[in-house]
Amino acid sequence: MSRNQSLIMDARAVDRTLRRMADEIVELTDGTDNLIIVGIQRRGVQLAERIARTIKERDGIDVARGALDITLYRDDLQTVGPRPVVGPTDLPWNLDGKRVVIVDDVLYTGRTVRAALDELADFGRAARIALAVLVDRGGRELPIRADVVGKSVSVDPGDRVDVFVQELDGRDGVVVVRRGEE
Repeated sequence: MSRNQSLIMDARAVDRTLRRMADEIVELTDGTDNLIIVGIQRRGVQLAERIARTIKERDGIDVARGALDITLYRDDLQTVGPRPVVGPTDLPWNLDGKRVVIVDDVLYTGRTVRAALDELADFGRAARIALAVLVDRGGRELPIRADVVGKSVSVDPGDRVDVFVQELDGRDGVVVVRRGEE
């Protein structure tokens, strides 16, 4: 790790945090009946999978899970470039009457979550939609808040929060990268 990066969660802290978040999700949704955990591509999908695995270990329930790629639902799609990378959306159920928990790695402006809500509406009318994030860094541009937060950090607007997951990055952790020092 370079001088411009501050470690805010190591692999053990990420694991502990996800386990706590799994318990909070089960409590928030009054159990696991009609529960679907949906990760936002990319790292939210891996985090959602781990949360679902923890629920299965603790409660013996295999919670339904899905994945959203919100790229084409973004309100800033024109700034992404001429060929946005679009990943798979995997929601093989109608969401009518379900309790959905959206999982993402970092909550910042709220625009990703707004796009996820727009996309979820295409799959039915959920009874309730909640949001779980590993890191809430503040700086909202929209009136969106997380129901379950792993860690809240105060980060300057020009700085970046990077989440690393073993499945994609070969390690788990969360770092803050200071502006202009990359």
